[in-house]
Amino acid sequence: MSLQIASLNSGSNGNCYYIGNRQEAVLIDAGISCREIEKRMKRLGLSLTKVKAVFVTHEHNDHIVGLHRLVKRHPMPVYVTHHTRRHALLSWTEGRGIHFEPHVPISIGALTVTPIPKFHDAHDPHSFVVEYAGTRVGIFTDMGRVCKNLVSAFTTCHVAVLEANYDAHLLETGGYPLHLKERIRGGYGHISNHQALQLFLEHRPPFMSHLLLGHLSKNNNRPEIVEEMFTRVAGDTQIIIASRYEESAVVELGGDAKSDRPQYVQISLFDPIVG
Repeated sequence: MSLQIASLNSGSNGNCYYIGNRQEAVLIDAGISCREIEKRMKRLGLSLTKVKAVFVTHEHNDHIVGLHRLVKRHPMPVYVTHHTRRHALLSWTEGRGIHFEPHVPISIGALTVTPIPKFHDAHDPHSFVVEYAGTRVGIFTDMGRVCKNLVSAFTTCHVAVLEANYDAHLLETGGYPLHLKERIRGGYGHISNHQALQLFLEHRPPFMSHLLLGHLSKNNNRPEIVEEMFTRVAGDTQIIIASRYEESAVVELGGDAKSDRPQYVQISLFDPIVG
């Protein structure tokens, strides 16, 4: 049985990712409107009736703005940490949200979702690794730095959505005020093209078939810069730029991952590798 992955939107204007098999699926974040989620999934031939849960990475608007309407129209559990749920825009999840703990796997049918703590300027931010039949997909965006948790999870993934938020030169010479530039590059904002590339070059597993590069800044990055940087060193890994304006194509993988591929190993130390 296959596993399907799609970015429905990726950027500061909204984030939402679909991962599922033939029976069930999950969404990571709902940062675009319910109507757009419905429209984009329909165009991709994906069904919301298969979506059994939505997982919230953190409380910023571009990750939750469509959440309330989505679960009202399509009732499903919302997985969110206690600290994230205390945000005003998530108060309605009290009594509905299901709490998760870092590194503790959650079963959604045959899917297993593992939360991975990360550095970001939010209350309790997490990335997620979704596994099915030995195939693993990682959603790694909104990270201020590359840390041991990220490296450990990234090395197990057959497909990853990885943030490549900004080009350092464009950010430095652009029109953002200094405090915003420091927020972006200061260790709790986002990772740059070069930080993402370093992670890919040093820790890409040999079985990684697809890399979706996401959360590109509208003002401090260019898709063509990112695509050229990664494509020239990608080898057998297919590079896809996840758009901030439309859904990606569906990436479909067979559920035949080899048993000798590395298993996820929890890293209890939460120390940065770089930055």
